[in-house]
Amino acid sequence: MTQPKLLKRITDMKKYEAILFDLDGTLLPLDQDEFSKVYFKYLYVSTAAPLGYQKETFAPAMWKGVSAMVKNDGSRPNAEAFWEVFEAVTGIESKGKSEIFDEFYRKEFHMAKEVTRPTPVALEAVRAAKSIADKVVLATNPLFPAVAQESRLGWAGISPDEFCLVTNYENSTSCKPNPLYYLDIAKKIGVDPKRCLMIGNNAQEDVEASRAAGMEAILITDCLINERAELPDCRCITLAELPDLLRNGL
Repeated sequence: MTQPKLLKRITDMKKYEAILFDLDGTLLPLDQDEFSKVYFKYLYVSTAAPLGYQKETFAPAMWKGVSAMVKNDGSRPNAEAFWEVFEAVTGIESKGKSEIFDEFYRKEFHMAKEVTRPTPVALEAVRAAKSIADKVVLATNPLFPAVAQESRLGWAGISPDEFCLVTNYENSTSCKPNPLYYLDIAKKIGVDPKRCLMIGNNAQEDVEASRAAGMEAILITDCLINERAELPDCRCITLAELPDLLRNGL
């Protein structure tokens, strides 16, 4: 039988207690701008238009709702911040609309998979992370409801059960690039941020923001998003290289 002192030594030997993964552009390769256009088109035609939303105000309302979530300071759920602004811009009462939109994410949303490039390496990387860390988190920007996160994970060939936490707009009160988002994850899973590793494709939202929260980070370059001239000073690799890097203990 393994003794408590031995268990503690094994835990102390682990470089990270938790590994966090971004989804869009990381575990699920895609072009973010192309995906947004296709997603908005399907959402409007199949769901928003029948509800009476006007085409000229729908997209601006969506983006202003997203902006409200990005600016959220931890005082309320992102979903609440989104729907308050979305209702104000469209002039249509939001009560009961989230359930209708959830049905879109269960059904028509799957048509947007056509602009993604799933790879079995994604699941391999997650499984490799689970072999070296006690907790693995899907730290995808919580701008979507839980059902949409699960749908996109399905496109990547990954079950939500692979993660101890999947962030969404219902269970989160801040967003990337706010370091508070990462601090909240660490608090939720009971891990010191210094014992966490964030893996993502966005130099600012995934790398700089997580490092500001005290975490270490790896930048995945396949679908790189970088608003600055230079890359951050961190390990930069392709998704294909990630599983072996994780299995070898980084």
